[in-house]
Amino acid sequence: MYDAKAPVFAVAPMMDWTDRHCRVLHRALSGRALLYTEMMTALAVVHGDRERLIGFSPVEHPVALQLGGSDPATLAEAARIGAEFGYDEINLNVGCPSDRVRDGRFGACLMAEPTLVGDCIAAMKAAVGIPVTVKCRIGIDDQDPEPALDALADAVVAAGTDAIWVHARKAWLSGLSPKQNRTVPPLDYARVRRLKARLPDVFVGLNGGLDTLAAAKAELAHVDGVMLGRAAYHNPDLLAGVDAEIYGEAGDARDVREAVEVYCAYVAANLARGAPLAPMVRPMIGLFSGRPGARTFRRILTVESVRRGAGLDVITQALAALRPVPAADEGAAAGAVEAAA
Repeated sequence: MYDAKAPVFAVAPMMDWTDRHCRVLHRALSGRALLYTEMMTALAVVHGDRERLIGFSPVEHPVALQLGGSDPATLAEAARIGAEFGYDEINLNVGCPSDRVRDGRFGACLMAEPTLVGDCIAAMKAAVGIPVTVKCRIGIDDQDPEPALDALADAVVAAGTDAIWVHARKAWLSGLSPKQNRTVPPLDYARVRRLKARLPDVFVGLNGGLDTLAAAKAELAHVDGVMLGRAAYHNPDLLAGVDAEIYGEAGDARDVREAVEVYCAYVAANLARGAPLAPMVRPMIGLFSGRPGARTFRRILTVESVRRGAGLDVITQALAALRPVPAADEGAAAGAVEAAA
């Protein structure tokens, strides 16, 4: 998966967003993108309902399980469980800035404890035979990002990490909300590029602020991988171009309507097992942004999916609201979608 000669495009782990339904939709749009779960605490994986927490569909591969925690033994056990479930990678969260993770001594606060992070990675590597990676920030609070990021990187490289994914912002654990921490601290791509230049033999991926495939592709001249978060969730159409644009596969971008048809088969199977429709259509809300009828499409999915007994007919009705794009405008519409991402 982390071949030095091949780029990696990933969809970032996002709490409450990249659940199993979202990942199946994203896989229908791209066969190559690396998908991540929401962050799961190691304790929950070890002691909780594992199927509910980390179960996933086989179609999601390649898919990575992101863990939160700071106890090496617990993380090692959770990583082992994830590997047994069939995940392709285990990722340690060293970047989430929420109060909940800070109070639990995991997430971004671990930027201040690189030795402990290294111990965690070493324990996880010893427990599994699949890649173990880290997702971090460039620093926290008043840390100087130069020594802070280097110290964290050196610790995890010494422990055997297979990749370092860097959200190119600081996390301010005091003074900013988790939402503000995703946008307020300035992006510093140059800092991530310097890390890659210092560690030429280590996979370094960039996350933060990338909102189009063009921007992502440009950064691959400087780093080994790119990771999109909110842009991929709010405008999933852009994932349809990943296989062709990032991986160079022959042919044009995937057809979004055809991807929806594939996803509908998954929805139907889950409806038959008694699953509610609303959580399954939530990742679809951003589809077809900028196209004629998209607002009605969103409204139908949002309003009708929560009704008792809602089924596939809701998706059919929403798709019927989309108006054809004139052939002469197809290129412009596609550009508008990616620009709006």
